[in-house]
Amino acid sequence: MLYHLFYTVLDINLFQYITFRAGGAILTSLIITFMIAPFIIRNLKKYKIGQTVRDDGPKTHLSKSGTTTMGGIIIIISLLLSTVLWARLDNHFILWLIFATIFFGLIGFTDDYLKLVKKNPKGLSARKKIVFQSVFALLIIIYLYFLPTNSQYATSLNIPYLKTTFIELSLLYFVVIFFVIVGSSNAVNLTDGLDGLATGNIIIVAVTLAVFSYLIGNINISSYLKVPYIVGAGEISVFLMALFGSGLGFLWYNSYPAEIFMGDTGSLCLGGLLGLSAVFIKQELILLVVGGVFVAEALSVMIQVFVFKKTKKRVFKMAPLHHHFELGGLRETKVTIRFWIVGIILAIIAIASLKLR
Repeated sequence: MLYHLFYTVLDINLFQYITFRAGGAILTSLIITFMIAPFIIRNLKKYKIGQTVRDDGPKTHLSKSGTTTMGGIIIIISLLLSTVLWARLDNHFILWLIFATIFFGLIGFTDDYLKLVKKNPKGLSARKKIVFQSVFALLIIIYLYFLPTNSQYATSLNIPYLKTTFIELSLLYFVVIFFVIVGSSNAVNLTDGLDGLATGNIIIVAVTLAVFSYLIGNINISSYLKVPYIVGAGEISVFLMALFGSGLGFLWYNSYPAEIFMGDTGSLCLGGLLGLSAVFIKQELILLVVGGVFVAEALSVMIQVFVFKKTKKRVFKMAPLHHHFELGGLRETKVTIRFWIVGIILAIIAIASLKLR
């Protein structure tokens, strides 16, 4: 909105620069979060929207029972408002990301609403969540397939750390898109089990993908770094920086001991947004690197379920992975901070791919 007003109408050149607007998006989303969070937390407490804690997990978690949840509402509001203010609303990537925020947010909100307000312990069934996530992934697949400005690598998978290397997958590439978006949404959801754990790693991934988005959207830099140039991709960095600001503000209240949890409203939504952003900039494999914490959490659940069904034995003390370490004797804060450190290391490794080509 501000771009169209100040640059297009008033011809103020400062607003054409993505870096300036990305900075504005960070500050705006951060300020909005601090403004609305206390109000939303008070009202969620008023209506007793509190977390239910499993009694078969770490006993230290029993004290969290009743902690206010559905805090993803805070992130979504600040993210959307900041994006509308600072991003170019004539950019198709931004429009899709706004739509995705609302779509995935509604899936998570419905799940939380059924569990916390309607007192349905199962909430929205796993099958229904997968169906809705799959519908969105299918819409993206159809859009990208028919996108006239799509690059020459439209159905190719970019291999990081190698110089201009792509694997042509043809229609199989759209299967990759499906698993990246749906898998990312659910992986972040599984990670959201300790105070600040998911939020901190979401911030790390968002910043890393923002760096890639900016560079890939710049024809000169992308050519120099031997990464695919995608018209308009730089604008995604404004959205991701708005997400960074929203996440940073939310972490103020979500850090140990958490005043509020993001709930499925936040985790399902933000995971889907990270996956979608990676698809738009054709960095699906880089998402596996920088989002390695989320990948490990999801894999731990799948391994645990598969092995237990086959052998009736458990590989981990408890899944997802963060609970395994807790039951192994590590304090919650220690697990969270170490997972953040791992996330930062993975982010450095991912960014290093820009030169190792």
